[in-house]
Amino acid sequence: MKEVNPKETCRAYAFEMWMNAPMPMVTLFKTLNVSRLVKISRKTGMKFNMLMCYCIGKAASGVKEFYLLPVGNKLIQYDSIAVNTIVANKEDEVSSCDIPFYDDLSLFNQHYLQLTKQVAESCANHDLTESMVIGTSALAQYEIDGAVGMYSGIFNNPFLIWGKYKRHLLKTTLTISFQFHHTQMDGAHASCFLNGLQKEIDKL
Repeated sequence: MKEVNPKETCRAYAFEMWMNAPMPMVTLFKTLNVSRLVKISRKTGMKFNMLMCYCIGKAASGVKEFYLLPVGNKLIQYDSIAVNTIVANKEDEVSSCDIPFYDDLSLFNQHYLQLTKQVAESCANHDLTESMVIGTSALAQYEIDGAVGMYSGIFNNPFLIWGKYKRHLLKTTLTISFQFHHTQMDGAHASCFLNGLQKEIDKL
């Protein structure tokens, strides 16, 4: 990763407009058809949450704005992406686990299982500071209609939240929220990402 001059990037105007805004985060909601993920999870034994994280990383990797992130008062350019997941640890608390994104599903799954197990047993967060990390929080036991993340003023990373998926007669759906810093991307980029996420789910 490296610091870049905002004026030499496609986010120059956004950096000027939104870096000092008191609330620079934007949240979009989208209902996804996750029937395919449920089917694959049941057939292969792969965790549904892992498959969601993989598709998120896959969709984000094709949107160049994900590789730029405001950090402090600087704009940082990254070479890689990671997906964060929240892990229930052995002390009945939660820990944070960053998983490097790999285009190869089996390799991503291998790292997901290894790292989440490590974090659960050690109760120590696993942070990847050299990657642009996409946060996720799965409230899989609860039926929620949406959630808006907290803006701490410290972490500007994009963040997705979802609850329990809903079964219908012909499909299974999952409503997600996507929060992002307006300096990093605009609504059109975020919408493109969410559309890409549905496409990655459909073709997995």
